[in-house]
Amino acid sequence: MKKERRTFTPEFKAQMVKLYESGKPRKDIISEYDLTPSALDKWVKQSQTSGSFEEKDNRTPEENELFKLRKENQRLLMENDILKQAALILGRK
Repeated sequence: MKKERRTFTPEFKAQMVKLYESGKPRKDIISEYDLTPSALDKWVKQSQTSGSFEEKDNRTPEENELFKLRKENQRLLMENDILKQAALILGRK
């Protein structure tokens, strides 16, 4: 049976990281708060690298560039579609 996806507040995540850093065993935190091991590991890594749990704050420069290029590509494709439609409309007249 699949678990329902849950969301956690940044305060809760910070509290779990503090428990882990204070020496509480990882498996105890996971079982006590019904967390997945990957979620706790991700929160600890995010806290250690950037101190933030926001995805945008934890991207590498390469990921930021890729995100920017994908957004620009999407915009250019949309502009191209608009110009094609305009050419069709003007071609009919």
